[in-house]
Parts: sequence; C-alpha cells; structure tokens
Amino acid sequence: MTMSKTVSLLLTFLCVLMISSGQVLFKSAALQTASATGVIERWLNVPLIIALAIYGVATLLWIWVLRHTSLSVAYPMFALAFLIVPLLAHFFLQEPVSIKTFIGGALIIIGVLVATQA
Repeated sequence: MTMSKTVSLLLTFLCVLMISSGQVLFKSAALQTASATGVIERWLNVPLIIALAIYGVATLLWIWVLRHTSLSVAYPMFALAFLIVPLLAHFFLQEPVSIKTFIGGALIIIGVLVATQA
C-alpha cells in the first residue's frame, strides 16, 4: 500500500516539527536542570518529560512514514530542522538569530525542494 506523496511529505514535515520542538524543550530542560537543587528535580522536569514523549511519538511516526515512502524523499526534509530549531529557540528562549540563519535556511529549503522532486 502506497501513501500519496503529499501525505508522505506532510507526515515527514510533522516529524521534523516534532523533533525541532523536542530540541527546544531539551534546551529548556537543560536550563532548568542547571538551576535545580535536588537530584529528582534535576532529572524529572516537565520540559524533559515532554521532549522525551515527543521524540518517542516522532520515532514511531518516522517508522510509519518509512514504510510508505522512500528514504531518499523523506530524509532530506529533516534538514529543515536546521532552520526550524533556531527560529523556535529565538521565539521561545529569546536566543539570537542572525541573517546567516535565514540564508542557510533558504539554501536548505532549495535543497529539500530539489531532493524531493520526482
């Protein structure tokens, strides 16, 4: 059973968004861990638990996507995380973002478009 290319790309992009949000949550967890005083407080914080859950679901979704599409189409889309993560970090963690991020992101988007065309 084959999945339409559009659905495949959308589900792959959902995986990228999940992994990207997980990265921002891991950073948030790391910041909370640095200020935590107890061992349990250090390792059982909400962002870490949510990030692990997101990664688990994203992994299952990725496996499902790979059953229905080729790796040569799905995998290049993961490069979009190199643009999405810095943007999420800027908006949610107030990290700086430079014009270089946007230039690199544009190049990545062009590469993804080229790689995913039939």
